[in-house]
Amino acid sequence: MRHAGGMKLRLLVAVTAAALTLTACSSSSDGKKEPTTPDASKGTAEKLVEISPLTGRPMPHGRPSNPVFVVKIENTEGGAPQYGLNKADLVMEELVEGGLTRLAAFYYSNLPSKIGHVRSLRDTDIGIASPVGGQVVASGGAAGTYRRVERAGVKVFSEDGGAPGFSSDPLKVRPYNRLINLKTVAKKAKATRILGPYLPWTPRKSTVKTPAATGTTPAPPRHKTTRAATVRFSNSTSTRWKLAGGTWQRTNGHAAAGQDFKANTMIVMFCRVGDAGYTDPAGNPVPETKFEGSGRALVFHGSTVTEVEWHKPSLDEAITFQTKAGQAYTIDPGKVFFELVPKGDGKVTLG
Repeated sequence: MRHAGGMKLRLLVAVTAAALTLTACSSSSDGKKEPTTPDASKGTAEKLVEISPLTGRPMPHGRPSNPVFVVKIENTEGGAPQYGLNKADLVMEELVEGGLTRLAAFYYSNLPSKIGHVRSLRDTDIGIASPVGGQVVASGGAAGTYRRVERAGVKVFSEDGGAPGFSSDPLKVRPYNRLINLKTVAKKAKATRILGPYLPWTPRKSTVKTPAATGTTPAPPRHKTTRAATVRFSNSTSTRWKLAGGTWQRTNGHAAAGQDFKANTMIVMFCRVGDAGYTDPAGNPVPETKFEGSGRALVFHGSTVTEVEWHKPSLDEAITFQTKAGQAYTIDPGKVFFELVPKGDGKVTLG
C-alpha cells in the first residue's frame, strides 16, 4: 500500500519507436473503440494501456466491449456450491434478512458461462454497482426495490423480467437453483460509461508524494499483523479468512472446489444499516446497508492489517481511503474482496 494522490484510469507506458508508428485504441462512452495515433515524429511513441477499473491491473488488449456485470449470488449452504467466483474481478459480501449474507460478484474481464446460484436484488446494490456503471444480474426482487434501482439508473437483468441466460441446476430446488450464462446476457447488454476506477489504485511506479505541513511529520497508518481473521455480520453469520499463498481466502465459504475467490486484498468496511421497508416471505425485516458516507475500515494485504477511514460521498461515487492523519491511502492492484459489515453489530477478530 502507498499513500498517493488521485489515480487516473489509464496508464501511459512509453515504448521506443525510432521509425515505427504505433496505433493505440481508447474506449468511448458507448463501448466502441476509437483509434488514436501517437505522435512518433520525435523518434518515440506512446502506447496507451488501459487499466482495469476493478483490479487496477493493465489491460493490454483494451477494455472489453461488455459492461461490468454485478451478479447476486447466494451465500448459504442452501445455495452451495457457488460457481464462477474464481473468474470474478471483485466481490462484495452484504447483509440480508435473517442475519445472513449475499455476494455481489463483479465480472468484466471474464464472462463465465456458469455462475450461481443467482439470487435477488437489494437496495444496497445501487451503491455497489453505480460507480462503474454496473449492470446487475438477479433472479428477481421486491417491486419497491426494482423501482428504486431503476430510478437510480442501474440496468437490471432479472429472470423475473425475462432476461436471457438463466437456467436450472437439476441438483437444486428453487430458489437455490438459478444459474446464469453471462456470455448470453452480454449479447443483449450495451456497454455503459465507466467514469473512473472503483478504488484509488497505487500507481505501479508512483512518484507522487503527499506533502506534509511545515514542521510536521504525518503519523504512519495504524497497522497490525495476522494470518487469519473472522468477520462477524450477525449472531448467525461470520466469514472466516486465512492468508495462504499470498492471498486471502475464505475457510468456510460455499464455493465449488477450485472456484473460490482468492483476494490479493480483503477490505472490511463498517457501514450503517437501515430498514429497507419490507419483509421477506418468512416475515424477516430486510436490512439495507447504506453504502455511502464514511466510516472505519480495515485493509488486509499480505500479513499486514491497516486501519483507515473510508469515504463514499454518494451512491454513484467511488470509494477513497484516508489515514487517521488525513493522508490519501491507495490500494495495490489486484483482486479485492469487500466485507460490508454492519456498524455496531459487526466485529472483526484477528488470528
